[in-house]
Amino acid sequence: MAMELDRRLRRDLGKAGNFSRVHPMPRTSAEVPDDLDARLVVLGIDDVYTKEAGNAAELAAKSILETRGNTPRIYRNTLVFLAADKVRLQDLDEATRKYLAWESILDEKESLDLSPFQVRSAETQKNAADSAVTARLPETYQWLLLPTQSSAQSQIEWQALRLSGSENLAVRASKKIVNEELLIPSLGANRLRMELDRVPLWRGDHVAIRQLVDDFARYIYLPRLADSAVLMNAVRDGLTLLTWTEDSFAYAESLDETAGRYRGLRGGQNVSISENDTGLLVKPEVAKRQIEAETASRGDSAAGVVEQTSEQEKGEEKGKGPKAPRRFHGTVELDAERAGRDASQIADEVISHLNSVVGAEVRVTLEIDATIPNGATEQVVRTVTENCKSLKFKQQGFEAD
Repeated sequence: MAMELDRRLRRDLGKAGNFSRVHPMPRTSAEVPDDLDARLVVLGIDDVYTKEAGNAAELAAKSILETRGNTPRIYRNTLVFLAADKVRLQDLDEATRKYLAWESILDEKESLDLSPFQVRSAETQKNAADSAVTARLPETYQWLLLPTQSSAQSQIEWQALRLSGSENLAVRASKKIVNEELLIPSLGANRLRMELDRVPLWRGDHVAIRQLVDDFARYIYLPRLADSAVLMNAVRDGLTLLTWTEDSFAYAESLDETAGRYRGLRGGQNVSISENDTGLLVKPEVAKRQIEAETASRGDSAAGVVEQTSEQEKGEEKGKGPKAPRRFHGTVELDAERAGRDASQIADEVISHLNSVVGAEVRVTLEIDATIPNGATEQVVRTVTENCKSLKFKQQGFEAD
């Protein structure tokens, strides 16, 4: 009976809804990875739910939430649990046993010497039992268990939501918690700013983007995001807002602690970032002060620059000196294993100096050329293609030859 239910459950869970993955009936907590994306864990028929405190389903869910194997689980704000109702499971068990009984009879129809009429009758009974199992499966797996926490100081509590409907289990589970705002497939920039200020998530006057990705997957008192792409989209939207000083935040490539200033500071602009970005989100009031101070400083020196340039041009016209270089181009090959670090160094030591020239227009293009002797797997192709689209690559693609 358990094998038949396992087979049917796995078939039903082929559709994941808003979850990135589904983990059906893990035997131990080690079978549930500790990852950044939201997933549904479907508990086995031994871990059933009742309204009594400390029921088997809640204890199993708690064990998986707290550990992965012998190590503490880090990313706890990514798991949602689905459990069977203890009473309904008895009805499902009965229907499954009937189905298996009629299936066994039909498998042995020759040895049982069944007449054609008896075979047709057995097939009718088997089909009826099969339909009963199909109908009772979603009725049985009707309890969604979610860990909740109102603040960093409060205890983790378990919320049980009853599901209804006949859709695939993961589909109806994800619809339920999306409607209840317990799973967030899309996050607004204003909501992200609110969470940054409420908790707060700032580390001083800024917070690393990588740290935010980690925070949202780790802490249960934060909104449960479908995946890290939800956060990245909110960050990108916030950086492009014209009202960023009031409603969102600024972006900086890094902090120069010696000079006490942010490098590559931008606000109200389109910035290409990913979840592995080494940049920072900066408090808008702090970013605004730096931008205004540096704008004023450039304004004070602009007159001298214009006057110096004018004299230089006059000298060049009279043949008194060479023309100052007005264009720069450079090509460099990066170590693929350390591309992020090397690109950051180039930004600090080359691009930042070019950007510092008044009136300079600096364009940076990254070109990637990869040769894969054994061919890329479907997963790599899918992941790279989707990431390129989200990062707005102008051109990208895989070739067979």
